[in-house]
Amino acid sequence: MSQVQAAGEVSARKMFGEYGLYCDGKMVGTICDDQLFIKMNEPGKAFAEGHYHEASPYDGAKAALQIKADKLEDVAWLSELVRLSAEALPAPKAKKASKAAKG
Repeated sequence: MSQVQAAGEVSARKMFGEYGLYCDGKMVGTICDDQLFIKMNEPGKAFAEGHYHEASPYDGAKAALQIKADKLEDVAWLSELVRLSAEALPAPKAKKASKAAKG
């Protein structure tokens, strides 16, 4: 998490035994098998050119930017990639209130 400290409000949530990476409330990627995958988008691809492979983080998942190991400790670079990717993604959809919460 410290590698993306300058990207914005960053958090990780445990999901299916791996982690989802969030920036400013948007899911920007996943951490699977100790690999970082950032959601595919044009600003992220352009910024990360030469420093990623297109790969799926798990079976059945959409292809993502699998960041090469040599960039995982570059705080400024990684923070900028996460920030650009978050800006390019749409805002999360509002969750509908459950029937139990409606009373």
